[in-house]
Amino acid sequence: MLLLLLVVLGTTGRAYAAQTAETRKPVDVKEIIFGHIGDAYEWHITTWGHTAVTIPLPVIVYSRQSGWHVFLSSRLKEHGGSYEGLSIAPSGSRYEGKLVEHDAAGGEVRPWDISITKVTLSLLLNSLLLLAIILYVARWYRRHPQGSASPGGFVGFMEMFIMMIQEDVIRSSVGVNYRKFSPYLLTVFFFIFLNNLMGLIPIFPGGANVTGNIAVTLVLALFTFVAVNLFGTKHYWKDIFWPDVPWWLKVPVPIMPFIEFFGVFTKPFALMIRLFANMLSGHMSILVLTCLIFLTAGMGAALFGTMTFVSVLFSIFLNLLEVLIAFIQAYVFTMLSAVFIGLAQETEPVKETSRN
Repeated sequence: MLLLLLVVLGTTGRAYAAQTAETRKPVDVKEIIFGHIGDAYEWHITTWGHTAVTIPLPVIVYSRQSGWHVFLSSRLKEHGGSYEGLSIAPSGSRYEGKLVEHDAAGGEVRPWDISITKVTLSLLLNSLLLLAIILYVARWYRRHPQGSASPGGFVGFMEMFIMMIQEDVIRSSVGVNYRKFSPYLLTVFFFIFLNNLMGLIPIFPGGANVTGNIAVTLVLALFTFVAVNLFGTKHYWKDIFWPDVPWWLKVPVPIMPFIEFFGVFTKPFALMIRLFANMLSGHMSILVLTCLIFLTAGMGAALFGTMTFVSVLFSIFLNLLEVLIAFIQAYVFTMLSAVFIGLAQETEPVKETSRN
């Protein structure tokens, strides 16, 4: 973890040290933080001297005015920030950081954008990595018949991990129908956990803030929303539209049915915000502490040395804490999804009849 932190410090430090005392500008903390946690049309690797080492990514947009545009994002820099009538909206714009074009009146118009951005590429790479891990584990079980020796090493670790989520979270929360939802819930857990871990690695192919992107957490929450409501039982829907409460809470004003129906949408919304906010705040905290080193660089050796030590110490602590949070957030999202699905699988209790 210390090595990873030194990579970040070294990258920013080289760019800072390359400037002379006369030309040195104050560190733009906002640009550093939002440049890391935000999406981009290129993947910035490092800055060596005055040269930024980046990976240009494919830009794929459709404009109603000029049709399809497909090119590498490096074309924008080569042509002064604008290419084929498209440019990245400046700071303060409504579409800041996004590709826009201008209409006849000079206003910014957002085209239909399906570009492979930094978050998109990281999402694809992490998904391929997760697929490779699962196939590797499955391959071991295909080669070893049931009843053979227990797996060891990485396969044994994955078996322990999977069984823990399966038995302690999914089975205990969903109930008798847990096998029906296990593939989805296990996929959600490992997808979130792997993306959380990869986001803590500051060098390519890590460092992208995938689970701190609200569009990603929105899609995950929508999948849970569909799993809960599409496979909900009749008893589940009855409890929403005609809950077991005093009649005056249901008619003539349907207070409780409205609250229950409103809860159908607030539950996935809470899942979305919880994961997004926790992962975003973790990245921001680490970056702010790292920037303290460069903010105090011109304030004297004593203050600079003290703040550097404090910043590095707290950054290491937060990185270690973020590893724990990466697991906790994946665990909580999976557990709450399993609980919501389990509540939707409840059936009408069987009434016992007394015998004379």
